[in-house]
Amino acid sequence: MASSSSSIFSGVKFSPILAPFNSRESHRSGFIKDSRNKVRCNPPQNRVRVEAQSLIPYNGLWAKQSTKSGRWKRNIVLGQRITETSLSQGSKFCLTCKKTQPGIRRSLHRAFVDRTSFSLSSSRLTSSLRKHSQILNATVGPDEPHAAGTAWPDSIVAERQDVDLLPPEFDRAELEAFLGAELPSHPKLHRGQLKNGLRYLILPNKVPPNRFEAHMEVHVGSIDEEDDEQGIAHMIEHVAFLGSKKREKLLGTGARSNAYTDFHHTVFHIHSPTHTKDSEDDLFQSVLDALNEIAFNPKFLSSRVEKERRAILSELQMMNTIEYRVDCQLLQHLHSENKLGRRFPIGLEEQIKKWDVDKIRKFHERWYFPANATLYMVGDIDNIPRIVHHIEAVFGKTGLDNEAIPTSPSPGAFGAMANFLVPKLPAGLGGTFSQERTNTTDQSKIIKRERHAIRPPVEHKWSLPGTSVDLKPPQIFKHELLQNFAINMFCKIPVSKVQTFGDLRNVLMKRIFLSALHFRINTRYKSSNPPFTSVELDHSDSGREGCTVTTLTVTAEPKNWQNAVKVAVQEVRRLKEFGVTKGELTRYMDALLKDSEHLAAMIDNVSSVDNLDFIMESDALGHTVMDQTQGHETLVAVAGTVTLEEVNTVGAKVLEFISDFGKPTAPLPAAIVACVPTKVHGDGVGESDFNITPGEILDSVKSGLLAHIEAEPELEVPKELISQLQLQELTLQRNPCFVPIHGSGVTKLHDEETGITQLRLSNGIPVNFKISKTESRAGVMRLIVGGGRAAETSDSKGAVVVGVRTLSEGGRVGDFSREQVELFCVNHLINCSLESTEEFIAMEFRFTLRDNGMQAAFQLLHMVLEHSVWLEDAFDRARQLYLSYYRSIPKSLERATAHKLMTAMLNGDERFIEPTPKSLQNLNLESVKDAVMSHFVGDNMEISIVGDFSEEEIERCILDYLGTVKASHDSAKLPGSEPIVFRQPTAGLQFQQVFLKDTDERACAYIAGPAPNRWGFTVDGDDLFESVSKLSVAHDGLLKSEDQLLDGRDMELQRKLRAHPLFFGIAMGLLAEIINSRLFTTVRDSLGLTYDVSFELNLFDRLNLGWYVISVTSTPGKVYKAVDACKSVLRGLHSNQIAPRELDRAKRTLLMRHEAELKSNAYWLNLLAHLQASSVPRKELSCVKELTSLYEAASIEDIYVAYNQLKVDEDSLYSCIGVAGAQAGEDITALSEEEEPEDAFSGVLPVGRGSSMTTRPTT
Repeated sequence: MASSSSSIFSGVKFSPILAPFNSRESHRSGFIKDSRNKVRCNPPQNRVRVEAQSLIPYNGLWAKQSTKSGRWKRNIVLGQRITETSLSQGSKFCLTCKKTQPGIRRSLHRAFVDRTSFSLSSSRLTSSLRKHSQILNATVGPDEPHAAGTAWPDSIVAERQDVDLLPPEFDRAELEAFLGAELPSHPKLHRGQLKNGLRYLILPNKVPPNRFEAHMEVHVGSIDEEDDEQGIAHMIEHVAFLGSKKREKLLGTGARSNAYTDFHHTVFHIHSPTHTKDSEDDLFQSVLDALNEIAFNPKFLSSRVEKERRAILSELQMMNTIEYRVDCQLLQHLHSENKLGRRFPIGLEEQIKKWDVDKIRKFHERWYFPANATLYMVGDIDNIPRIVHHIEAVFGKTGLDNEAIPTSPSPGAFGAMANFLVPKLPAGLGGTFSQERTNTTDQSKIIKRERHAIRPPVEHKWSLPGTSVDLKPPQIFKHELLQNFAINMFCKIPVSKVQTFGDLRNVLMKRIFLSALHFRINTRYKSSNPPFTSVELDHSDSGREGCTVTTLTVTAEPKNWQNAVKVAVQEVRRLKEFGVTKGELTRYMDALLKDSEHLAAMIDNVSSVDNLDFIMESDALGHTVMDQTQGHETLVAVAGTVTLEEVNTVGAKVLEFISDFGKPTAPLPAAIVACVPTKVHGDGVGESDFNITPGEILDSVKSGLLAHIEAEPELEVPKELISQLQLQELTLQRNPCFVPIHGSGVTKLHDEETGITQLRLSNGIPVNFKISKTESRAGVMRLIVGGGRAAETSDSKGAVVVGVRTLSEGGRVGDFSREQVELFCVNHLINCSLESTEEFIAMEFRFTLRDNGMQAAFQLLHMVLEHSVWLEDAFDRARQLYLSYYRSIPKSLERATAHKLMTAMLNGDERFIEPTPKSLQNLNLESVKDAVMSHFVGDNMEISIVGDFSEEEIERCILDYLGTVKASHDSAKLPGSEPIVFRQPTAGLQFQQVFLKDTDERACAYIAGPAPNRWGFTVDGDDLFESVSKLSVAHDGLLKSEDQLLDGRDMELQRKLRAHPLFFGIAMGLLAEIINSRLFTTVRDSLGLTYDVSFELNLFDRLNLGWYVISVTSTPGKVYKAVDACKSVLRGLHSNQIAPRELDRAKRTLLMRHEAELKSNAYWLNLLAHLQASSVPRKELSCVKELTSLYEAASIEDIYVAYNQLKVDEDSLYSCIGVAGAQAGEDITALSEEEEPEDAFSGVLPVGRGSSMTTRPTT
């Protein structure tokens, strides 16, 4: 995730303090692919991810999906436009409206994460992404303009001191000296400042090699806008970025660029190769030239202003989802005393329509100058002095002629209460900025330029104890598009720097304390049907808001809301009153130290973009930044001084605003906000009005304060799930061994080039593994079981997806309770997730190789395969969740639109959409258990493992724990799949519409049609390779000019590609890149009909079909024209021939992505998948080994071969337009019991502060 660091302690939100999160899918790279409206019945973000307790912050394949819980983000970011120059001709994707979720907490928590997906991804409405926005780090110089002075008032400090509970045997003077000592700073970060005031930070980093990040942060955002300028910073971001000619010159180099705006800054960033492919000259100066033009010398052409005005107005409507409106409500009440609650970066429509070029230029002149900016460069940089020379040459003279550099008053920097203890990856700031030069410029000649000493320049009303007897009444936001009940209780305090060992110690103690709260709630109540959907505590700081906020969020079915609030408050009181136990302290401390050790070992595997994100936030928060090694050493040092009494004392202070609610000494909540539906569904009675009052909310809180509480009992945590004695007995009974691999005659196939080894066990289970050192002492394992939802019969609709969720809800194996299994995962740093797709069931384990972590993961997998426990109450919860989700579909414009399209295109096949209430009612525990477990047959399963293990270690685990699984070879008894068909052309179903009553206008559309699968098979049973083999690799004059004709070597490469089993996968991938680029250029940029449009191919592996989907957002007045324009682009590839430069750009994009991901264990899991799967016969080792050469060999002719397999004629193409507004044509307040929705669990509960407040990328 791109995403804030996530820990095993799902539900307790912390931000990393010591080092960045190792995310290979940063918010920028992730936005390129994932922010568009992907049409799948189950979008990735709707995969319910309930993580086992592991502290390892793994990212990769599904990292971004962990952000789906709808949690909102305090850091409002506007405008991140992802212009991936290599992808879409500099297309810009504005992140200003993109949803980010710094406070994301997963809604459910257990040992098995259910990531079930359907086929139709809804729009951005449910694809909330989050940035690393609450990272606490960095040493900030005393004159930093964006370091906030938010220290506690002197009169309050004495009240906030920790209680002195240290044992007398400690030498107090020595301890106090140690705790007061400063933390060490990151040793590799170079900082400097030009004479014109521009600050710069440079960090050498080798991941990925031969690439670098350059980000220009201008310290101006929506907070700096006057009343008649709301949205103007975002407008300048658009115009300056997309109007830059120097940025356009980077097209074709493999660079990507983007920009975004939030409350307090505007950022323009470029991700670039260090050198071009055909030149020895580096690209550093070219990139810096582009950033200089964008930030300080933009051309405000009227034509560009008008074009971006249209784009922003479209963006504004697109982002105005119910999540965004919830975010606005939460921020308005949390920050009612300042601009943060009113000045959202996207701006106001009526003002955006009015600004002329002169007004826009004047705002730019006031704020965009070097002394009000910071340049960050991180990447494969060997010669720092040379980079400094480039910076001085490009920026040194900018602004010197007419600019005075204002001196800044010394601020008190706002640091942050650290939310993530363990250093996530290296980065940091060392040293301080040089002194600012004295202002000697003639003031009469200066354009008025402003620079704040405090960022953001707002004042807060803190939640201080005893400051007022007046409690703000709970606020209630009711909306017809909300489905469930959610309440947020906020406490707002100043953020504090983490710069000493004592600061770090306090963070560690709070982390342990709050993690215990989350675990207790999500284990005690999940064993029976709980009154809540989730209870989550977020304690995090925000540089963008200049405060630390603690949030208790309770979500529930409306009928259960009072009991849910009561239970949440009761559990907070229990922890506050009795504290954590000795066992909990030992357990979580040990897990944190193991995690820290693991992360220290990964010090050389951090991506540049993660380092850069980390540094930028650190620069704003004022924390001392350490690399992983320093972080681990300091954590070990402070851990030895922690006592149980202090943990409970420090942690209790965080909870006082809830546990002591109503007492004069308790901090007053900054706000209490409930977001509720206007109507609720009652069994047998249909919908009825939902009514709630502020008094009832306060009564439910008070009932939790009066409820009986008892101390937490100690839990017995198993050290192992399978004892050595049991393992010996199993080995004797089943005699595990390796047998010859099908078609090879050998028991072990090893490929030296890729490092891939293939094995087959005597029980029929095929195994692939790869030893990889890129993620030190870490590993990942995935079980894939053929079947999935496609195996559901007409009598068992929904059985697989509900069955997988049931297994996840239960979390038990053998004689071990869910609590024991989860704590077993905590102790061994294991993350486990479970997913069902249309064609597979998959289970993934991420683990560390320290302290027998790999053996523990294999033991858990063995127990799942042999001793899964299926519980009736878990089945009831799973079924209820899908029922609730089904009923929420009509409240989402995107999901309702996608649902209608998929139902029409796939002839109502419920396997590709959501199970209906009728189908759910027909299920029972035995039917869902059988639907899932019947596929767990030896040769229908495949297990792949990638990690930093030895050959001996991995083969021993495979034999011991997989080889001893009971043999089951009879794949002939596997349940058969009913045929899948696309609906035949029928009047009235090729084009459909959805109308949704809403207070605000919005529109979206999906266009879809059939495609082959990845291996060239079609739904009609055709094998396309039979026709491809008949095509000559000849000189096609239509496609190639004389100088483009293939020579002998090229013809041989093309013949090889045409004969390769991955031909259609390669050609379709390149085709998708080309179509995406054309859609942006035509529909968005030239015609101005949309803000966001994308093309996506859904190519299956096991099923003999696929489909394509175009997703487009627009306004009700433009959406019909936008759909027509999208169809024209899709069908126009023959009349408007693909140019060589288009293909070259697509190749660079995909190859660059491939090369960057090769250092990810999760990516290698994808490459290993299906190597021995009998249901995917064409997958072979060459599909991995020759991937790069296959991309390079592809010709324009090959792309047309693939394109001709897409059915784009009027009879085959389906489209559906969704329009929301007060005057929408007809209401979709309910779905028929016979209809099916699309994706599971997307946006059931849009909760969390600020998740929608980042502007979306504008690619």
